[in-house]
Amino acid sequence: MTALVRALAVVATVALAVFMLLKASPVDPVAAYLGPAMAQASPDQMDRIAASWGLDRPAPEQFARWAGHVLRGDLGWSTTYAAPVAQVVSERLGASALLAGLAWLLSGVLGFALGLTAAMTRDRWPDRVIRLWCYGLAATPTFWLAMLMIALFSVVLGWAPVCCAGPIGVPPDQVGLSDRLRHLALPLAALTLFGVAQIALHTRIKAIEILQSDYVALVRLQGATRDDILLRHVARNAALPGVTVLFASVGEIIGGAILAEQVFAWPGLGRATVEAGMRGDVALLMAIAILTAITVVAANLTADRLGPALDPRQRMP
Repeated sequence: MTALVRALAVVATVALAVFMLLKASPVDPVAAYLGPAMAQASPDQMDRIAASWGLDRPAPEQFARWAGHVLRGDLGWSTTYAAPVAQVVSERLGASALLAGLAWLLSGVLGFALGLTAAMTRDRWPDRVIRLWCYGLAATPTFWLAMLMIALFSVVLGWAPVCCAGPIGVPPDQVGLSDRLRHLALPLAALTLFGVAQIALHTRIKAIEILQSDYVALVRLQGATRDDILLRHVARNAALPGVTVLFASVGEIIGGAILAEQVFAWPGLGRATVEAGMRGDVALLMAIAILTAITVVAANLTADRLGPALDPRQRMP
């Protein structure tokens, strides 16, 4: 119960912080909504639009009204897409979940495998190559990595589409599975590589500690093979910190997905976040921020619950 209260407090704090940042933003929602038509709108007309959206009210009253609507299940109206926020989120959530979810799983598997390989070949060339690669990935911005991959694999080699979740001009319900996979491959690869480095480096450090432990030295003296040590002792004991880091990286994957979706024009919530930010769409940005906060908090709570399941010592009184 205490964990649930803390989680709700975190979500509420995130909502308040995001609202305050939006209020401090220089973007004028009415001007962004009108666009070029603002040149023909009188100040009185702009004031009426602001009043209809409740923007003429004090900021605390605006937040209280928004929170009241959310508690009643009304997420508000998106001025960017001229549709209910709930509809915008539901239409784009699947695309984001597919991209970010697969990238999260693949980065965990690949990062864990690379970390174990580096630890087993410590200070030899595979370890040096993996570390150098991970350090390079950790220092590479997601959007820059995505643009490099587009330039190489789409423009130069022509192996992958440049953008989107399907062929341009084809309705989503008419896009075949093969086309979907072709358009998914490049953004998935970029986002997966973005999440690999941290997991691989943490796994390497933990695996090296295990390899230097007394019980591994004992099983070596008993004649255990290299594969037996790796699978039965190193991998199993390194799994708990690996899983913890994997769940802790959910927030980073979501942040990377926002940039990757923008570069690849992927029709998900990440791209909607950028568009809503440029237009000052408070209702949509607040909904996405809350959904993100709930996802990250749920991931952290899951990691806390998995600890005792993977490590019986944590269940001891």
